[in-house]
Amino acid sequence: MAEERQVRHSGGCQCGAVRYALYAEPFGTHICHCRMCQKAFGALYAPLTLIRHKDLTWTRSTPSIFQSSPDVERGFCSACGTPLTFAHKGSVHINISIGSLDRPEEVRPEIQIGIESRIPWIADIHRLEEQPTQQALSTERLARVESYQHPDHDTESWPKKT
Repeated sequence: MAEERQVRHSGGCQCGAVRYALYAEPFGTHICHCRMCQKAFGALYAPLTLIRHKDLTWTRSTPSIFQSSPDVERGFCSACGTPLTFAHKGSVHINISIGSLDRPEEVRPEIQIGIESRIPWIADIHRLEEQPTQQALSTERLARVESYQHPDHDTESWPKKT
């Protein structure tokens, strides 16, 4: 009898069109500051973690692929644009975007790479004034907030039936 693998982490895109399961603990968790990652994520850096291809299963659809260089393919949701993966062609490993995990707080970066492209003021970001959402938005605006985002757990189907 085949041994059933246990899901260690799950995740997916913002809209829920693409979902995945990880059957091992990720490793090599890092933040990449290279310019290609900045553009791919539309952000100041890309938080990524490694997993073996054999320990990743797509549980709802699969990502679309953009070849960002001769050796690199980046996976994303074609419906909502969420960055999901980064992989060197032919590698046994694939990087998963930490922000796409259902519980990103459980996967902590260990190193920063591509620091030659790091935005200089990133080092001071912890010094910025902080505000909770309730303070940053008016009461009227908060009352109108409704998320169409997929919840941080697997669902039988998505979007919700209304």
